[in-house]
Amino acid sequence: MNTPNIPAGLQLMGVLHPGFDKVLTPEALALVTKLHRAFEPRRQALLAARVARQKALDAGERPDFLAETRSIREGDWRIAPLPTALECRRVEITGPVERKMIINALNSGADSYMTDFEDSNTPNWFNQIQGQINLMDAVRGTIALEQNGKSYKLNDKVATLIVRPRGWHLDEKHVLVDGQRVSGGIFDFALFLFHNAKEQIARGAGPFFYLPKMESHLEARLWNDIFCMAQDELGIPRGTIKATVLIETILAAFEMEEILYELREHSAGLNAGRWDYIFSCIKKFKTDRDFCLANRSSITMTSPFMRAYALSLVKACHKRGAPAIGGMSALIPIKSDPVANEKALAGIRSDKTRDANDGFDGGWVAHPGLVSIAMEEFIKVLGDKPNQWGKQRDDVSYGAADLLNFAPETPITEAGLRNNINVGIHYLGSWLAGNGCVPIHNLMEDAATAEISRSQVWQWVRSPKGVLDDGRKVTAGLVRSLIGEELFKVKATVAAQGEPTDTYEQAAGIFETMSLAEDYPEFLTLPLYEALA
Repeated sequence: MNTPNIPAGLQLMGVLHPGFDKVLTPEALALVTKLHRAFEPRRQALLAARVARQKALDAGERPDFLAETRSIREGDWRIAPLPTALECRRVEITGPVERKMIINALNSGADSYMTDFEDSNTPNWFNQIQGQINLMDAVRGTIALEQNGKSYKLNDKVATLIVRPRGWHLDEKHVLVDGQRVSGGIFDFALFLFHNAKEQIARGAGPFFYLPKMESHLEARLWNDIFCMAQDELGIPRGTIKATVLIETILAAFEMEEILYELREHSAGLNAGRWDYIFSCIKKFKTDRDFCLANRSSITMTSPFMRAYALSLVKACHKRGAPAIGGMSALIPIKSDPVANEKALAGIRSDKTRDANDGFDGGWVAHPGLVSIAMEEFIKVLGDKPNQWGKQRDDVSYGAADLLNFAPETPITEAGLRNNINVGIHYLGSWLAGNGCVPIHNLMEDAATAEISRSQVWQWVRSPKGVLDDGRKVTAGLVRSLIGEELFKVKATVAAQGEPTDTYEQAAGIFETMSLAEDYPEFLTLPLYEALA
């Protein structure tokens, strides 16, 4: 599919639905094309470097702090000053670029809203472009929706908008430049920036971004160079873009200060992306016979490796004058059960209390009903201060051994194994149906938590430590038998909610293939994406 006047060498392979032409303009696509041609070779080189690094880890290498960047860690520097709109981020809400979600999140009372083209969004063609339309309307304050007899529109005061494009590993298969797929991240970023940057500047709140899944400071350098070129192309001052990096890979945890340094002109701090971080640890050490994490529910922010990661992030950020944002508690309100609901809310309070006392300047929630609770806990510590950038953690001194202290290893239970299978099938079925953010068993699940589920099953089958607490070894045969049982439960649950179940047989097949494949699939979203229209 092609439209008139698009840049030479660019092909659009997706359907041009009504309204898409206001996003896919020749000028916006020209920016995508220019960024692709300038930076795609570097993206591919960095992805190749990830593969080489994984081979070294599989051969027994262990990460450590880089000798060649010691001068950065020991140097005296700070990130550039931040705009007022990013000084107070005590509570951030997150969710996909769906129209109702955008309105409710912006109206939620949170300080910021991270709108997501990545983990909580199924990146089919319609979702990606309709999401851009939704955000164009949101930036201009005109977004509205009539649905099921209800009217949705923005309040006078709304949260600060922060956009998360896709990670470096994801392509946009519907857009080719010179016969080559463009980066999903560059595509999402360039379209949003082109259509909204000047409008946001005029309104004093943007353009701001969250950057996911990075594994090195060189990957941050690539984003920084893209920011510089894009700002030059649009005629806006360098440093106008501000970006928060999610530290959600174990390798990035060894380069936090270097990542801040590479983006220092554009940096808005770091975020502790806990669920992807756990997934990254499993993925990077999946073949290590001495590595084996316990049930997902046992891996908390007080686990030794998670504690070292979180406090090291606060220290790195505040040392460099940068915000430190806490990660997501997956708990959500449970309206049907007052007792369970109170337990969930207590869990949220505990999570945010710990973050605030540790020095984090804010934290994430997944539901508008949790904003006020999280806000209360941060205000108890911060008072009327917008942040606690001045809280230095000179008492924190974690080394490589602390970041790699992977405990607990037990228990691994049948219930934990079943939960991984159940969540994996349920999430994949929903993702295939177009919904990338799903409440399952009273937790908000996205791609990161589904990655943990299938990765743990894969590793438990292969590790000599993958033994249930009753003495049974986790085997491929056991997993296959439980997949059938859990599929039946998932379909019954989905049907009881009045939703179609036609994608769940396929989801169970994909979960089995990915959990039991001889070669570990790098990201579950890669093969899933190829199945999307």
